[in-house]
Amino acid sequence: MNQLQNFSKGLIKENPVLVLVLGTCPTLATSTSVTNALGMGAAATVVLLCFITFRSWRAVVVAVLPLVLTSFLAEALMVALGMGVKVATLPVIALGVGIGVDYALYILSVTLAQLRQGKSLSEAYYRALLFTGKVVMLTGVTLAIGVITWVASPIKFQADMGLLLAFMFLWNMLGALVLLPALAHFLLRPAPPAAAPAPLSSSLASAR
Repeated sequence: MNQLQNFSKGLIKENPVLVLVLGTCPTLATSTSVTNALGMGAAATVVLLCFITFRSWRAVVVAVLPLVLTSFLAEALMVALGMGVKVATLPVIALGVGIGVDYALYILSVTLAQLRQGKSLSEAYYRALLFTGKVVMLTGVTLAIGVITWVASPIKFQADMGLLLAFMFLWNMLGALVLLPALAHFLLRPAPPAAAPAPLSSSLASAR
């Protein structure tokens, strides 16, 4: 129990990033490396923009978690390729995350709009696929095909970045199409149906 309490304190109550009143600026200023500062700044920007767009912490979690998973997998791929997260490679990761945010915005915006109209989650997601699903798939595949050709480059850095970007583009697309609705099933709920207006005859009768 003590370990669980200490873990919760370090994660929420005594987390220096959350406790600081001035936001992330002091945290970025005291970071030990430029890479960590840029990474934290990019992550904070993505979360802030998602919250401004959706105005719901549940929607932010649904949109951001697939990006977090993609970032972890991308870093694992970078380790397998013998690369490291540094100033030269961080913009590439940021580009992949930015494209992933676009996928989430496309799918989640339509899904939330349908949920507010009282549609069920399955119907809302189906309408989102009809409206933007093909666009997301076409964009992800096109971008991946465009950058995978860099693998043939004699420059090792460019070849590795092409493989990394293609992986992130495709995985972000799959996250938006598969993982996002799975998270929405647990976090998002349709709006309650509006009450039907009372008939005019009954209203006149009650007035008398």
